[in-house]
Amino acid sequence: MLLTPADLDVPLGARATVIQFASTFCAPCRATRRILDRVVQTTTGVVHVELDIADHHALGERLGIVHTPTVLILDADGVERARATGAPTLAQARAAIDAVARRT
Repeated sequence: MLLTPADLDVPLGARATVIQFASTFCAPCRATRRILDRVVQTTTGVVHVELDIADHHALGERLGIVHTPTVLILDADGVERARATGAPTLAQARAAIDAVARRT
């Protein structure tokens, strides 16, 4: 699946973009946000975008999002390269983001 800056309302990262679909009352979503923010702060050229599924329902349907949190990792061109549901560990998030960011 290809996503563009117009789909996300933000520019894509130079090396990767991490999209987190979340919901307001989701505790694992808050934990995921903290983990992803930590990884992105230490990885050059990577952007983290959090989207509330209630506000981005059509995009969520298009992408087949059925649970929150769901995290997509896009390469620099906006192509989905990885997907995970649930709160990742810091090591899992770092490995997945590094694997995609390294390709560029």
